[in-house]
Amino acid sequence: MTLISAQDGLVVPPGGGRTLVTPAQQVTFKVTGEHSRAASSFEVVVPPGFDVGAHLHTRSEELFYVLEGEVDVLAFEPLVRTPDHWREWRSATGQQYARATPGTVILVPPGCPHAFANPTSEPVRMFFQASPPPDHERYFEELFEILEAGPPVDQEAIAALRVRYDIEQITPLRTAGPAAGS
Repeated sequence: MTLISAQDGLVVPPGGGRTLVTPAQQVTFKVTGEHSRAASSFEVVVPPGFDVGAHLHTRSEELFYVLEGEVDVLAFEPLVRTPDHWREWRSATGQQYARATPGTVILVPPGCPHAFANPTSEPVRMFFQASPPPDHERYFEELFEILEAGPPVDQEAIAALRVRYDIEQITPLRTAGPAAGS
């Protein structure tokens, strides 16, 4: 997937890209910082019970597009940032988490708390874009190393990783169980 020259584009066929797999999540790198100065793009498979936890980035903008399945999502500043159960959060305008179905787009500007979780019994497939690259690529690579070393998941290592990559974790990441995040 390396660009041949500055004048050439990039075509990634279905199934193409480098894939990282753990029991907690699967990420396929589609466009990386090697290919684009604007954004990194990924296909993410979110297994049942996975909850990324509410978090924010001070520098990154993210875009999520649900391809298959249903996922609970949040993208707003709550009245109160409780340290657990982001699904209970409400915004000053009455927003609360939503169930995202195929075709749903979620845009998250820098500084906006956001979360997603798969409460269903089926995997969810999403397209995910992060700008600027390549921080999310490196984050995913290091996160997968931590997740592969478990169980149990080393939450302290994940916390240190998130700080290093501009991720302020507000509620916990949960990797298993159909009621994760609830």
